[in-house]
Amino acid sequence: MQFDVPTIIQGYAQGYFLMADEESEGLGWYSSRRRALVPLDDSFRYPKSLRRVINQERFSVAVNKDFKGVVAGCADRETTWISPELKEIYLALNQAGWAYSFETWQGDELAGGILGIVIGGAFIGESMFYRIPEGSKVAMVKLVERLRSRQFVFFDAQMMNPHLERFGAYIVDDIQYEVLLRQALESHCFLD
Repeated sequence: MQFDVPTIIQGYAQGYFLMADEESEGLGWYSSRRRALVPLDDSFRYPKSLRRVINQERFSVAVNKDFKGVVAGCADRETTWISPELKEIYLALNQAGWAYSFETWQGDELAGGILGIVIGGAFIGESMFYRIPEGSKVAMVKLVERLRSRQFVFFDAQMMNPHLERFGAYIVDDIQYEVLLRQALESHCFLD
């Protein structure tokens, strides 16, 4: 199946994101007046217990080592908005250099990961998952460190949830988001 990658990226660059509608089984473009951002400054936080896990170095990190595995892990839920068509779109975006998986590994086992789109200095997080406890949390911490070191403008988590709140995620309105997005589109950052 062929997808118009430039049009899809243009949608993300305008502040929209794709989701499958379970009822119609089609894809739709969505936007939000309130976006959840994961901080890339000192307001990013995580529990001391997670710091201990990180210091034990039980997990290694990789980018795009198992992109399909991360997409499958993110979609493997009782209710998911990642349809088979959206999986194919993510694969096409990955092959074109726009979509990435940031992964944690325990030995040769995929422990968890975060799926996202990189446009300029924006990391737009689509979903995350874990197979081994703490796998996605370690991925979050290590991804934030990577985004900071590569001078990304923001980490868009799209929608707030209690898990993200624990890391210091905060809400911006659509006007603030638009300003940050314009700033990010003028940057040239690389995840890998």
